[in-house]
Parts: sequence; structure tokens; C-alpha cells
Amino acid sequence: MFQLDEEQRLILQSVREIVQKEIKPQVATLEETGEFSWDVLRILASNDVLNPLLPRQYGGVEVSIFTFCMIVEEIARACASSALLLITQAEGTLSIVLGADESLKERYLKRLAGDSQVLIGVSVIEPNADSDILSAPAKAERCGDHFLLHGNKCFVKNGSVADFLVLYANVDRSEESHGIHTFLVEKGIPGLVNKRDEDRMGMRGSIYSEFDLDHLVVPSENLIDQKGGGFSNSLKTLSASRLFTAAQAVGLAQGAMEEAISYARRRAQFGKSISHYAPIQFMIAEMATGIESARLLTYQTAFLFDRGEWKKAETHAAMAKLIASDTAMKVTTDAVQIMGGYGYMKDYPVERMMRDAKLTQIFTGTNQIIKSIIGRNLTGMS
Repeated sequence: MFQLDEEQRLILQSVREIVQKEIKPQVATLEETGEFSWDVLRILASNDVLNPLLPRQYGGVEVSIFTFCMIVEEIARACASSALLLITQAEGTLSIVLGADESLKERYLKRLAGDSQVLIGVSVIEPNADSDILSAPAKAERCGDHFLLHGNKCFVKNGSVADFLVLYANVDRSEESHGIHTFLVEKGIPGLVNKRDEDRMGMRGSIYSEFDLDHLVVPSENLIDQKGGGFSNSLKTLSASRLFTAAQAVGLAQGAMEEAISYARRRAQFGKSISHYAPIQFMIAEMATGIESARLLTYQTAFLFDRGEWKKAETHAAMAKLIASDTAMKVTTDAVQIMGGYGYMKDYPVERMMRDAKLTQIFTGTNQIIKSIIGRNLTGMS
């Protein structure tokens, strides 16, 4: 159904080799330390994998959304944290591509080209707002040739390690969604105060930070959506990010199933491997069916994005994220069950995968919010 061309096959083969030889051996260390892996960043950047969605006119390879999803899936099979790094870079890149004027694109997108290790942070969520972006209290006041930002941001992806942030703030509450605007904020600028990095349950090789915005001065030319439409562009980026999360969840589930199958073939009980027993085969059959269903919906949605059908893709991306993340949670949990006591130990990767999978049900909108979006879009009722 999904026929790959020669370029796509070569890209995926290259990514697979990089992951198996250079990234997978580091995953246990990343998990143990909970620190950002600068070595993984170097590996991805040096192989031109860090920013595959970057448009060609700014020095990128500009793969399709479909190809990008397959890349994310391939990396997530071994390391969900490394896949999240690509997703965060893509979120930041899309925010600029969709909303910025040409001068801003030239200034920031070209910094991501080639083997660049420049990192983008994405700052949307606030402690008292979370999914309710319109009520987010972070405020941006226009003061002549600059904006003055106040507030607090949490769960900032790539926060403390980012070279610049894509940051959302409210300029005018009376305009509701039209009052939300997007800014590019450079690292180290006075008023951008890193309070802490979060101690995470899973995806411990990624960074989530909390920032205070304390009289943060941002030049007016760093406003991404100069002509308005910031909230609309943010929804487009969020929809794409949900699709990328679906691809990540599919890869994570695939990796967990492969670990479970490998173990079931080796583990002997009552004179033969446990893979001979029907209860184990049933669990693996359910795993494979769920993964393939999630993968097909993810790929189909990617094609909608590639064809420019963003409105239709919004609902499909939500559905893909819902089924893929729920599948990843079930598959990783069942993988632990198949492996019994060993599955619960850190000697095997499935306990990490189970913890990693949980985040896919939460970020880019909890699955309860996701169901509301799907239902609202299908019924036309707010």
C-alpha cells in the first residue's frame, strides 16, 4: 500500500544502521543518568538526520512528512528520547516555516542546515493552563520596538539546552485566540530564567525545563506571526506534532514487541520455549495487530499532511496519536508481562519502554483531550 522510492529506502537503511551501531548502545546510560546526550545530538547532526524537515532553500534535505514519520519510528524502536529530539526540532522548524516572514526564516532556519547542532526549544505549556492555551497567563506587552514578556513556562522541550526557544505568549486577551502570538527567544537573554530541569519518569534522555519570564525583552522582529494567525499556526504545528508522537509510539511499541518475541523464543518452561504456548502467542498476536493498525493510520495521516489537507489531517492526527499511544502503553505493559520478573528489572529494556510509552499518552494533549477533539471535529459541536 505504501510504496517507498529509492531515496526513502536509502534514508531508512542509513537511519537504521546509525541507530543500531551508534545510538542503541548508549540508551542504558542515558536512562541511568537522566542527562541530555550531546553525543546522540552529534551523531544525528553529522548524519543530516537532526532536521530532515528543513526546507531545501535554507540548506535542508526537506523530506516528506511521511518519510519523517518513518525516520521517527525507526529511531523510537531503540530510543524514544532520541526520537523526541527530532520531534522537538520539527515542531520548532514548522512554527517558523508556517508563520514567520522571510527575513526571520533566513535568520533562524539557515542556522539549522547541514551538520548544525543548533537546538530549538518549544515553550507552550504553563503551570496553571496546560491544555487550555487561551487562558495561559504569560503576557507579552508591546513597548515600542520590542515586547516585554512576563510569566512562567513549564515542560519546555529542550529547555535548558536549546539555543533558542519558540515561545507562545498572550498579547491581547480581548482578542481571544487572535491574541496568542509566537516569539523567537535567544538563549541567555536577560529575563529568561531557567528554574530547573524536570526529573522525568520516562524518556530520561530528553530535557524538560521550567522557566520564569522576568521582564524578558524580545525585539519586535522576533515575533513570528507579524501578520497575525499565531494561534492558527500553532494548531497546525500541534496537529503535526501529534502525528509525530504517533510515529514515535508505533516505533516504541514495535521495539517492545521485538524484545518480547526474542525473549519468548529463548525462555524455556516445562521443556520448551514459552513461545509455544497459546497465551503467549495470543498476546503477541494482539501486539502485532495493534501496532500495524496504528502504523497504517499514522502513514495515511502523513499523506494527508503531504497533500496539504491540513484541516482533514487535524482529526486524523488526533486519532493516530490516540490509537498509537494507547497501543504503545498496552504493548509495553504486555511485553513486561511476557518476560515476567525479568521484564520488571532494568537488565531488560522493556521496563524503560513501558515508562517511555506513558508520556505518549500525555504530551501534545492528554488522550482525554484528544478524544474531545476527535468528537468535536466529527460532530461539529464545541
